[in-house]
Amino acid sequence: MASPFRRIQSVMDLSNLLPAIEDACDLRALRPDGRERIDAAHEPTVLGVGDAAKAAVVAALARASQAPTLVLVAKPPRALALVEELAAWLGDALPVLPFPERDALPYERLLPDPEALRDRLCALQALHAGRSCVVVASGVALAQRTLPRRALDGKPFQLRAGSRVTPEALLTSLLRQGYRTVPLVELPGDAARRGGIIDVFPASDDTPPDGGPPGPVRIEFLADSVESLRRFDAGSQRSRELVDAVAIGPAREVIDLPMALGALAQRLDLSRCTSAVRERFEEELARLQAGDILPEEAFYVPFLASGSLLEHLPEAALRIVDEPADLAQALDEHDAQTAEVRQDLEARGELPAGLPPPHASCEELRTMLDGQPRRLHLSRWAVEGQTEEAASSSGVGGRAATRLPFAPADAYGGRLRTLADDAAEAAGRGRALVVVSQQAQRLAEVLAEQGVPAALTPQPAAPQPGVIALVPGSLPHGWRLTSSQPPLTLLTDDEVFGFVKRRRRLPRRLAPTRAGEAFLAELTPDDFVVHIEHGIARFAGLVQRRIDGIEREYLELRYAQGDRLYVPAAQVDRVSRYAGPGDHEPSLTRLGSQEWSRAKARVRRAVADLARELLELYAARQVVGGRAVPPDTAWQQELEASFPYVETGDQLAAVREVKADMERQRPMDRLVCGDVGYGKTEVAVRAAFKTVMSGAQVAVLVPTTVLAQQHVATFRERLAGFPVRIEMLSRFRSEREQRAVVEALSQGAVDIVIGTHRLIQRDVRFKDLGLVIIDEEQRFGVAHKERLKQMRREVDVLTLSATPIPRTLHMSLSGIRDMSTMETPPEERLPIKTYVAEYDDRLVREAILRELERGGQVYFVHNRVHDIELVASRLRDLVPEAELAVGHGQQPEDALEQVMLDFVDGRIDVLVCTTIIESGLDIPNVN
Repeated sequence: MASPFRRIQSVMDLSNLLPAIEDACDLRALRPDGRERIDAAHEPTVLGVGDAAKAAVVAALARASQAPTLVLVAKPPRALALVEELAAWLGDALPVLPFPERDALPYERLLPDPEALRDRLCALQALHAGRSCVVVASGVALAQRTLPRRALDGKPFQLRAGSRVTPEALLTSLLRQGYRTVPLVELPGDAARRGGIIDVFPASDDTPPDGGPPGPVRIEFLADSVESLRRFDAGSQRSRELVDAVAIGPAREVIDLPMALGALAQRLDLSRCTSAVRERFEEELARLQAGDILPEEAFYVPFLASGSLLEHLPEAALRIVDEPADLAQALDEHDAQTAEVRQDLEARGELPAGLPPPHASCEELRTMLDGQPRRLHLSRWAVEGQTEEAASSSGVGGRAATRLPFAPADAYGGRLRTLADDAAEAAGRGRALVVVSQQAQRLAEVLAEQGVPAALTPQPAAPQPGVIALVPGSLPHGWRLTSSQPPLTLLTDDEVFGFVKRRRRLPRRLAPTRAGEAFLAELTPDDFVVHIEHGIARFAGLVQRRIDGIEREYLELRYAQGDRLYVPAAQVDRVSRYAGPGDHEPSLTRLGSQEWSRAKARVRRAVADLARELLELYAARQVVGGRAVPPDTAWQQELEASFPYVETGDQLAAVREVKADMERQRPMDRLVCGDVGYGKTEVAVRAAFKTVMSGAQVAVLVPTTVLAQQHVATFRERLAGFPVRIEMLSRFRSEREQRAVVEALSQGAVDIVIGTHRLIQRDVRFKDLGLVIIDEEQRFGVAHKERLKQMRREVDVLTLSATPIPRTLHMSLSGIRDMSTMETPPEERLPIKTYVAEYDDRLVREAILRELERGGQVYFVHNRVHDIELVASRLRDLVPEAELAVGHGQQPEDALEQVMLDFVDGRIDVLVCTTIIESGLDIPNVN
């Protein structure tokens, strides 16, 4: 039987280690037939355990309890990390389900994330059904109300082949459950009808046979019965396998929305709202009560939801609270922030009085938790025998605490020979050692060289005396469990190398929008467009026209002198957006004239001239013998293994393609295209190091001094453990320092030089230049590009760009230049949300505090240097909690350098700056 919910999967499985942890920590008393450790009188049991071992303990507790387990943590980032760790520890033994928080702050009008809503509903259904699983939630997620228990009582709505239901009745039922009708089903909660077929993406559903996430279902009707049910791919819209049945649960966290809204409308006091706000609320409430499907309904859900995650727990469920004091503090802060926002909005007339609280208060949750049975508190500070009174100051309640027998693991900091010696000694004494590392293969080679046998496996067996297991994967910290038999030690990259590769969750597989639909969605009336055959026009909109008895949708294009052209929507690929220089408005083309034909002829001649120039350049590149860089060395492998993140597939592909180019007997000319923060710099670092290992020099050309400084810091950090000299040429260096660098370059004493246009001036000579890396080439002028063009005849050239100019991009796409694309975002990359509003102190303070709350940083961009200090002073008064600094291009070099270094290092929360940040700066923590 397929799992009834989506699993968080891991590449490794440590579940075979759990019995040893269970025995060593005496967790068998948590089974339903032995509750002496879990007080039936609702008093929590306190376990003292450090942060490093908490995931292992929670996994062992969940496995031992043989019942649903809820884990509560203080902050959302901790919840996400714990979900990943638990998935590694439990493997296939138990599914791990996140219960995320809604991404909108209280009183924000944001559309909900369909994936987050699906995860919430899946977790509710799993707990409600009493299935064995582990659900992880943050304090904020717990506080946000959800579906009440009665909404999930009884059997979920099951649809089977042969079911007697009409398409109209099914669609009406879906709408009542919160599904939205759309032309194309792409996300959870979508539904679409095309004649006798209804496509629906259940908000929570059985896992498909292929083990992937729940997907949409195509329901085919024959008269008033269901003929067949098929899974289909949301991207291609192609049907896949037949299924016997599908469970369709609610798509929102409120039941009977119109009735609930009617009760809400009666208690609202709109008299103090501004006229615009009052009209908005009255119109929304009237339409929603009438049954209209509006995006605005998401705003009301937090006020109307009446249930709690806790009420879905069965009696036998295990409730684990990680650091109760931290959880209470996070909830108190959330309550205070919500109250501050509400008071301000009501005072400004932007929010009606009478709205219910959007979430349960900290006091309510404390009362609810106190009434829950089978509770465990995890505390990093609790000591053996500590009583509730003695522990109250640290937030640890309950009876006398039990300290679990975990100790910190030894740290090696890259001393692999010492690790090998200690592993051999531990094996000789009959101890068990498990090393979880992203460099497990490398460690296996090191241990083999020292004659230490080790098993490389993604799923280690139960601990055996003298056995060493190497597990490819990632965990944040290790520990020692001395009371187990045999004694067990777990090491991670943190102990072995001093850093941990941060795991990347797989990106959500949203359906790609078709090109024509995306183009039409971006067009607005009066935009300039170009028809491939008829020239430049203004887009007037989409219109319906009946021709030959058939009604179709057309694009209305308006040309010079009132001419109009109607282009069928099916031929939208023949129309493109006009792209011209600056804000210049183009002249509209006259239909029926030769004007557009003559313009195209001129362009053809210009293109032919450009093609001839490029042909000469690239023909010369094919003839001139380049430098074939040797294959990777052991140091190259060590450098790449030390990358503190798990590479994306795109990143690995780009690295492979760059290396293959470098090892050929002709100069490389490759463009690596990817957004800021997608890993282009790491590709450049590896290419540069490979060149240096071949005995040649590397020049890294960047458009601004600030970006040069950032690259220098990155390259030096990544290559710190290798004998590579890295220097910088920019205005951050004095004239004497620049002369010294130029002299060292000519003598071959500098391996990698990073600089601005100063790097391509005629006095700069290299002893043996092998690779030129150009960051954001489109920012360099014509004279600079002529010099770069000459370089391409002689050496390898690697170009990095987030926004390549059309000519560069076209050359890559047409095969003249090689191109690698990086489209997979990093793990912490957040979706871009853009708001356009008048300046408002409250809004600015709220946005900044929101970023500080999540541990982020903020750019505040001001477009004038002469009064930027006044703006900074105002912000200091507005947000005194934030550390603030100013950065702009007219500052002295030393001052700007220090500001940027402090911002990169996280010592500054808010950077008030000019458009200097457009220079490709990569500050991953700024959102």
